Order: sequence, then structure tokens, then C-alpha cells
Amino acid sequence: MPSSNPLPPKENSLFKRILKCYEHKQYKNGLKFAKQILSNPKFSEHGETLAMKGLTLNCLGRKEEAYEHVRRGLRNDLKSHVCWHVYGLLQRSDKKYDEAIKCYRNALKWEKDNIQILRDLSLLQIQMRDLEGYRDTRYQLFMLRPTQRASWIGFAMAYHLLKDYEMALKILDSFRKTLVTGTYDYEHSELLLYQNMVIQESGDLKEALNHLTECQTQICDRLSVEETFALLYLNLNKFQEAEAIIRNLLKRNPENTLYYPLLERALRVEKDEDKFNLLMELVKAEPKALAPRRLLLNYATGEKFIFEIDKYLKKGLRKGIPPLFVDIRGLYKDKHKTNIIENLVLGYARCLKTFGTFGSKGNLEHKEPPSALLWTYYFLAQHYDHFRKLDKALECINEAIDHTPTLIELFITKARIYKHAGDVYEAYRWVDEAQALDTADRYINSKCAKYMLRANMVKEAEEICSKFTREGVSAMENLNEMQCMWFQTECALAYKRLENWGEALKKCHEVDRHFSEIVEDQFDFHTYCMRKMTLRSYVGLLRLEDVLRSHKFFQKAASCAINVYLHLHDVPIKDQKHEEQMKLEDLAPSELKKLRNKQRKAQRKAELQQAELTAAAEKREQHNKSRQTANDQESDSIPQDELIPDKLARVSDPLEQAIKFLCPLQTLASNNVNTHLMAYEIYSRKGKPLLMLQSVKRAYKVDGNHPLVHEAVVRYSKKMLQWESEGNLPTSVSKVIAIQMEPILKGRTAFQINDEYLKKYYNSLPARLQAARVMYMLDNSKQREAIDLATNLESSLEGISIQNCIDVINSLKDGSFGKCDNELNEYKLKCHEKYPLAVDFFPPGAAKTPSIKLLLDRNETSTDHCIENSNSN
Repeated sequence: MPSSNPLPPKENSLFKRILKCYEHKQYKNGLKFAKQILSNPKFSEHGETLAMKGLTLNCLGRKEEAYEHVRRGLRNDLKSHVCWHVYGLLQRSDKKYDEAIKCYRNALKWEKDNIQILRDLSLLQIQMRDLEGYRDTRYQLFMLRPTQRASWIGFAMAYHLLKDYEMALKILDSFRKTLVTGTYDYEHSELLLYQNMVIQESGDLKEALNHLTECQTQICDRLSVEETFALLYLNLNKFQEAEAIIRNLLKRNPENTLYYPLLERALRVEKDEDKFNLLMELVKAEPKALAPRRLLLNYATGEKFIFEIDKYLKKGLRKGIPPLFVDIRGLYKDKHKTNIIENLVLGYARCLKTFGTFGSKGNLEHKEPPSALLWTYYFLAQHYDHFRKLDKALECINEAIDHTPTLIELFITKARIYKHAGDVYEAYRWVDEAQALDTADRYINSKCAKYMLRANMVKEAEEICSKFTREGVSAMENLNEMQCMWFQTECALAYKRLENWGEALKKCHEVDRHFSEIVEDQFDFHTYCMRKMTLRSYVGLLRLEDVLRSHKFFQKAASCAINVYLHLHDVPIKDQKHEEQMKLEDLAPSELKKLRNKQRKAQRKAELQQAELTAAAEKREQHNKSRQTANDQESDSIPQDELIPDKLARVSDPLEQAIKFLCPLQTLASNNVNTHLMAYEIYSRKGKPLLMLQSVKRAYKVDGNHPLVHEAVVRYSKKMLQWESEGNLPTSVSKVIAIQMEPILKGRTAFQINDEYLKKYYNSLPARLQAARVMYMLDNSKQREAIDLATNLESSLEGISIQNCIDVINSLKDGSFGKCDNELNEYKLKCHEKYPLAVDFFPPGAAKTPSIKLLLDRNETSTDHCIENSNSN
């Protein structure tokens, strides 16, 4: 439909030049041509010109002016598809996709067959997963451009995503018939594999097999063809055909551990002994392959296991393979196999030290390299660390360091042992030693930074990271730009431990923004993947993006943010200026004078620091000038609000902010019990009975025996009694709560629930702690009994660990058992005796610094003594 205010030929040619300048990103020239049209009094309010001027201004970063011009243009020409389309582009650049879709739909009312508007609309619909709308839009594009490949593919994919496989396959078959025969290439190959994928998802495996057999000569990716054949034959119970293909795959790549279970399925091997014999055959067929040698250890038993593990360990220790322990750690699930491995390696250490061979004195072989003893000590250190026998682990790793004091892996392992012992400062010191041996190794630098953050040394960690970040930019900014989320999540947790709430929240929000940016980056692939025919990868991308926030980095950041917001709700940050004023009023004149002098010095220092920061910012701005100019010209990029720590910490609605982090977890991490426990904490503070009920039920469904779930159930049952006595809830709500909680409560009181839980899990420390907390919560007169229950560290208890002991200490501190300072100090002393290196259990006055005396310095025993003790045990 033509504009309601058409331009004469001269101005119309200028308008076309504006469009051309916009397409070629010649924005300043576009503004000149727009000015020429608008300077004419007859066309000073021409809607489409105003809209295009606004769009051009938006590309130059002048957003407010852009919106003003576009809205003015829209008011002057409401029936112009150009004005609505431009307004939609503006909304899209601000990530307001729902509004942009409305604008595109309005534009289509006046120009229903506009290809560009339909394409833009389809991109937003697939981005927002409006699959039905996407299908309709792709249908329109298909009808308008039936000769274009993208029209067919987009139309078929819309039905595929809606799981209408029959229609999707009909479209793909029709499209293939239109292709010129003989023009086969990589893109055609990908199309055929995508079609086969759709057939498989429809459930018609026979048809998928027939299709692949028919088209295999046209497919370039031979590996995908073979793997697909193997899976199809297996699922169709055609085991002989599957076996032949899988054996060919194993010849091609015998190190691919995914093929071996497929061969077992093809041969219908189920017993461990048969699986062992099969793998032995494969070892003989491929004597140099490591994968079958390792896999057969899973199924070997008795003398066979001893013989095979002996060969495997000797080969690994002789060659000096650092990840040998990690490789066989999966065998430690079997206690019998664990004992065999321990005895063998202890025997190696003894013989290597005495005779220089793995064998005994009476059966001397050729001498092993000196490094064999080193790697044996290294293996033993990891072995003992796995079982938290930390004194023995330290003895072995120190023997290894004495043997070869320049091997980086030894220092990293020693740091890990101290980390498991609870001494984060000593752990940092040893990983710092490793970093000093190779300052150019990015992995070691990253490991060192991580250990520093665990020791709450944020500034030092930033300095370490600056060694491999871009010059001219602070390490924190560069790591944020690189989306280095492991660093930011560790930073957030460190700031949380330091009670620097604002900085902790800043890091959590930065991680959240990374995930939002990853979602936004999909836009680049919606057209690219269809143009390049990487359709299987595209579908995989869409499905990955749908569950993106289930990633562990987001879960860690969200959990940290929620806990910080809960704390800020419980203990709001007070107004700093008011607090300082109150303190000043109570000071004597002489003290006040000293304070004023100190404040002046601090102000001068702050001014100097600010000047340095300003200079660095100017340098950074100059460094990025060219790139920033390019970014300003991109209509899809908008500057985000700056994250100011103090502003984040003083937010007026911390619970609402916590819910923003909670919602993705409830959708994508619903199988994690902590998600629902955090939800309960939020909604209990908001006073939402039904949402609390929902959280309790979901947590109970995931793990009804979890100690924290038990506490939540009892707390909610106590709340139910309170609501009933106060009569605050509507009758219908009370009835719903009673009916829904009946399967959990089963007519029991809170006291009965706690008593039953305690009897059932009496030997578990985490369960005892929560039962004790509940006991005191229900009856304050049972303080002594509750504290004794929680602080018992008898050897028969399960779940005794440093972290669980810290949880007990935190409960004693936070008032969960009332006032109990003496009991807290006594418990800390008991924990210190059990875990002498753990800094959290140090007696009052002991320094928590990296200069803690090493445990090994107090022990003068040798590794032989360690070996003898282990054998006697």
C-alpha cells in the first residue's frame, strides 16, 4: 500500500538514497539527504523520512532523538508499513522483542507481502520460540518465494520444531524433487542427513534405514553415515549388520570408548566375564589401543584383574602418565579392586626404592627409569588424598618433591591435598610455587587465581590473571569481556565470604548477562545456518539455548545471588552517612580532630586514585576507539546499565531481585533440591502460603529424606498451626494446604516427624544437625539435648567432613541453638583436633595466614613407615 503522503520524484530519489546509505552504513550521508527532504516546508513532517532519520540516528548511538523522530513519523503516517517496520527495528535493537513483533504485524497490515518485514518477523518468532507464528510466517515466505531454497528449508523446519514430522518430511521430499540431479555437494549432504534425523525423530526407524541406504552415496560425511547405520541396526535388532559396521568403526578409531558398548549390544553380551573376553579379543586385534585395555579392567575379577591392572599400572608408571590415577579412579567404586590397587602400588614403591625395579629381589628385571619411583609416589599421594588420609598423602607427595623438585604436577597435587585438609592459604602457597616454575602457562596461572579466590585474595587473583589478559584494560574488565565465568563465580563467592555484598552481586549479575548475551547471539545463526545448510547443528543449537540456564555456572551464580539477597532482606545495609554522623556526635574534640585529619588524608589518597583511574580510562578509550566506533554503528547493540556495587547492595526489593534469579532455576534445574529450598526461603519471607506449599512439595518430591527438606517440612507444618490459630487464611486456602500436605505429614505432628527422622538417620551428621535445629525450634527447653546431638563427633557417625562441621559451627553462631558461646568454642576445639590443618577450626587468636606450619614438618616418618602402616591396616 503506498504512503498516505507520497513524495514527488526529486524527494523520492533522495529518500531512496537514504535507504541506500542505511544499507551501506553511510549514516552521516543519510542524515544529509533526510535534512534536504525535511527542510522543504511541504515535507517537514513526512512520516517515512522522519522514521528513516530516526533509524539512522539510532545507528549513531543517539537513541532518544531516534525514538522521538520515529514516533513523530509514525504519528504523521500511521498507515505506512515503513514507519511501523522502522519502529519494530528500533524496538528490536533495545531487545524488546514482543513490542517489535507487534510493530511488524502492524506493518504487514498495510503491506502484507513485504519480504523483508516477513523475514524480520520470522527471526523474532524463532528467537522467542513462537513456533506456531513462525510456521505461519514461513508459509507466507514460501508462497511468495517458492523458488528459493531457504523458503523450503525454513517451512520444513517450522513443522519439525512443532513435531509435525509427517508434514516436515513431505516438504523436504518435495524440495528434493525440485533439485537438479547430479548437483551433489556438502550442503546437499547435510540436507539428507537432516532429513534422516527428522525421520528418526518421527519414530519410523525402518524408513530412516531405507532412506539412509538409498542416499548414502550422496552424503559426504562418511563417519556420520556409519554411526547412524550402526544405531539404526541396533535399534531394529539387526545385530549382525550392526556388528560389522561397529567393528569397522573400531578399526577406524579404536580409542573411541563410545563404540565398545555398542559392540556389546550388537553381540548381545551381558555377563561381565563375556564382556572381558570380548575386550581381550579387541586388545589382541589392536595391541596399541589404550581404550580396550582400560575398559576390560571394569569387568575383570580375581586373578585376571590382578594380572591386567598390574600390567596397566606398570606401563603408566614406567612412562610417567600424570593422569593415571584419574584414569583408574572409576575402579574405586569396588572396594576389593581398591585394595588390590593399593597393595600393588605400595609394593612398587617399596621395590623401586630398594631394588630399582617393580619386581622383588629374587626376580630382578631390567632396571626401571628413576622417574618410575617419582610417579609411584605421585600416584600414592592422589590415592590417599582420595580417601582423605591426608597425613599419608602429604608424606608421599613430599617424597616425590624431594625426588624431583621441579615437576609442576607435584606442587598442584600438594595444593589440592591442603585444600581438602581445609587449609586454603597453604593450598594457595603451594600452587603459587607451581606457578613460579612456569609463569607463561595459562592453566597454572588460572589454577593459582582460583586458589587465591578460595583464600579470599581477590586483588592478588586479579594480578595473576593480568598476566594473560589484554594490556591497557584491567584484568576484571577483560575477564568479563571474555565471559570468563569460572573466575566470576569464584569472585562472587569470595566477596560473599568477605561480606562485600555489592561486589558479590555485581559478579552474579555479570554472569547472568553473559547468559543473556549467549541467547542474543542466536540471531546471527537463524539465517546463517539455513543458508549454509548446517541444519542438524542448528536444531541442536536451538535445543541447547532452550535449557541454557541449567548450566552449572548459572546455577552457582544464581544460588550465590539469592543467598545474598536473602541476607540483605534479613539484615538491610544501614545508611552509612547517618551512622557516621551518630559516631561523630559521641566523639571527644581531640578524637574528632584526629578523625578529621585522617579523613583529609584519605580524601587526598582517593583523589589520586581517581586521577589514576581516569587516566587509565582515557587510555582504554583510546585503545578501543576504532572498535567502539564500529559498535556504535551496529543497530543491534545497546549499552547496558553500569553495575554499581553499592546500588546493588542497597536495593529496595531484595526478594523480588532474588526471584529473578530463581525463576530460571525453577524451570531448568527443577531436579535440584536446593532450587526449591531457596524458593521456600524466599516465599516464607514474602508470606506466600501457597507458594511455600509448592516449594515444600517439589523439594519433598526430589528428595524427601534430605536434611534441609526435613527442616522445611517441619517449619511449614509449624506455620500451618500458626495460621490455623490466627485464622488469617481464607478457608479455601487452608483446605488446599491441608489436603496437599497430608501425603507428607500423614497425620503426624511436628514433634513426631522429627523423632521419626532422627531415629531413621541417627548415624548421619547432616541429618542430626537439622534434627537438632528442629528440636530446639520446637522446644527451647531442649537446648542442651539439641546441642549435644549436633556436636557429637563419635567415630561411628557417617558424613563427618570439614564442610559438615562448618555447618554445625554456623548453626551454633547464628542462634539456631540460642546463646551457646562455650559450646561453640568446645566444638571448634574438637574439630581442630580432628582436622588440625583446617583454618575454620583454628583456636581464637591463631593467625589464618599462609605461614601455617606444615603438618609434615611435625612428622619425621618416611614413606616406608607410611607403607608399613598401610599394609598393617
